[in-house]
Amino acid sequence: MTDAREVRIALLGLGTVGAGLVRILQSRSAMLEERAGCRLRLAAVADTDLTRPREGLDLAALPMTSDTARVLDDPSVHVVVELIGGLEPARTFILRALAAGKHVVTANKALLAHHGAELYEAARRRGVALAFEAAVAGGIPIIRAVKEGLVANRVLSLAGIVNGTCNYILTKMTDEGLDFSLVLKEAQAHGYAEADPTLDIEGLDSAHKLQILVTLAFRTFVALDDIHTEGITRITGQDIAYAQELGYRIKLLAIAKAAEGDGRRRVEARVHPTMIPAGSPLAAVSGVFNAVFLTGDAVGDLMFYGRGAGQLPTASAVWSDVIEIARRIAHGLPSLALELPSVGREPLPLAPMDDIRCCYYLRVMVQDRPGVLSRVAGILGDNDISIASVLQKGRGGRQAVPVVMMTHEARERDMRAALAAIDRLPDVATATTMIRVEGGPA
Repeated sequence: MTDAREVRIALLGLGTVGAGLVRILQSRSAMLEERAGCRLRLAAVADTDLTRPREGLDLAALPMTSDTARVLDDPSVHVVVELIGGLEPARTFILRALAAGKHVVTANKALLAHHGAELYEAARRRGVALAFEAAVAGGIPIIRAVKEGLVANRVLSLAGIVNGTCNYILTKMTDEGLDFSLVLKEAQAHGYAEADPTLDIEGLDSAHKLQILVTLAFRTFVALDDIHTEGITRITGQDIAYAQELGYRIKLLAIAKAAEGDGRRRVEARVHPTMIPAGSPLAAVSGVFNAVFLTGDAVGDLMFYGRGAGQLPTASAVWSDVIEIARRIAHGLPSLALELPSVGREPLPLAPMDDIRCCYYLRVMVQDRPGVLSRVAGILGDNDISIASVLQKGRGGRQAVPVVMMTHEARERDMRAALAAIDRLPDVATATTMIRVEGGPA
């Protein structure tokens, strides 16, 4: 029989973050137990590889097993920490743990973005906790802040740099004038980017995290496939240089806003490269760091900043969930369904991307001939888009030259129609580059 004041924890996956979780327990067990008000016992560590060395850990001293089923069926285990990643078998393991009445902590943002509603409902039915502080922005406590710290607020907007790989690449391109492909190779060499970086550089990882944040901040479920998602692969050093000259920085942002449209409130959810004023707080976030800028109707503007990945920052976030759950178990406090993400009484529908409004940066590559600029401006005007400023460099001769334009606020649908018409002009050499602009004038 287990001690009522002992909470037994099972870890699924002894990878980078899992090893960090164990390291923190081994080095700070007295502090963690004091803060939990109970003893903490690592009852099992399940992994498919029981022999690969993990830096700083003595595997022989750990309760290692390859039998995940046995761990999930063990009635003495109170909390299951899932750090396997991916969709399967993680989804099956979590559902099995919840069905067995175990509390679950996960850092798996992809799984929550794809199957969150199913998992939350399974936890709600069994009256257990499903916690995921580490799923968004690593060590930054953004989940708890939105769920608990801002309960008196209606969230108006949030914009986040939530992928360290992309922020590192854009920072290096900006600071050193390097090309995307060169910086990507450097990021891979330093371990900041995966061998297959698609999830990061195409914006998909950011979309996973945005889906979770939208669920919490706006109390509405948005399907992952409905989040407009663009990556950074088409950002050039030329555009970064023009952005700097105009007083802006380019960041990959995950953006959500409550917006009025057709006489009702809707929520925007989108991930794309964005130009923001160089003096804005998010513009100063460099390297692999993450930040989320959030506005609430009562609290005003807030910014959360820190390490968005890494072994110990992410493990720190996992422990914040484990300790909260351990306190409840040790002191007989139930988990409440209210603590799980849910749809509000008046959920906001998703605003179509075509309906969003913002300012735009355009780089049009044109033959340097009389009347070209007026034709481009005419097409914009015909689509209700007004020009705020124009920047043109040099004379091209036979070479196409860039004409850079900043527009006033316009509708996405109108901008797309204008771009299609501009790119059909015989004097336009290549497809026009468009980058959305947020945060007002530089």
